[in-house]
Amino acid sequence: MSQLFPKSANRLPLQIVIYLVVLAGIATAGATYYMTPAYTRVGYTPVQPVPFSHEKHVSELGLDCRYCHSDVDKSYHSNVPSSQTCMNCHNQIKTTSPQLAVIRDSYETGKPVPWVWIHQTPDYAYFNHSIHVNRGISCVECHGKINEMDTVTHMKPFSMGFCLDCHRNPTPRLRDPKDVFNLNSQTLVAQGREQDAAKFVHDWNVKPPQSCSGCHR
Repeated sequence: MSQLFPKSANRLPLQIVIYLVVLAGIATAGATYYMTPAYTRVGYTPVQPVPFSHEKHVSELGLDCRYCHSDVDKSYHSNVPSSQTCMNCHNQIKTTSPQLAVIRDSYETGKPVPWVWIHQTPDYAYFNHSIHVNRGISCVECHGKINEMDTVTHMKPFSMGFCLDCHRNPTPRLRDPKDVFNLNSQTLVAQGREQDAAKFVHDWNVKPPQSCSGCHR
């Protein structure tokens, strides 16, 4: 009488165990990489190589966001300032401050300042800064009142649900384009300008994607 199962079937349980172990390893590695404070934890506040107070520079001195983050309204990526940008002022102000030694060294050697990224989009998600700010979404909607922070802190969860809440109903979060970089401004709806907000949605064709392919490309 022939065997009901081939001999190769004897290896099947071991193969299943191996596949499960590999799958568990991949899932663990992915969770370890993407579920770190740098990606998800509200309150994440890494130590930077140079202390920088947004409250001082933005609220007190009046610097526009685009002076340091010059590509935020032009590119998918919001750049961090180069040492040249810092030295435009600090070649005359606090020229010998030990806190700015890293900036001066970077300026002299050409080596970039090793800033620690705080707000990071996972590799599997696409985000374009310029599209958002040019459609009336202010920095504070994603980063909180950064103009009041002495040390930058991760304020919003950046979860898929957080993004979808806005994509499904962007109107309450829209500002007049001229107010986007005024971090103390109110949204159009908060100003009682619901009709202007609705008109903005229509005129600027504000239709955030809600399908998977919109953010996972």
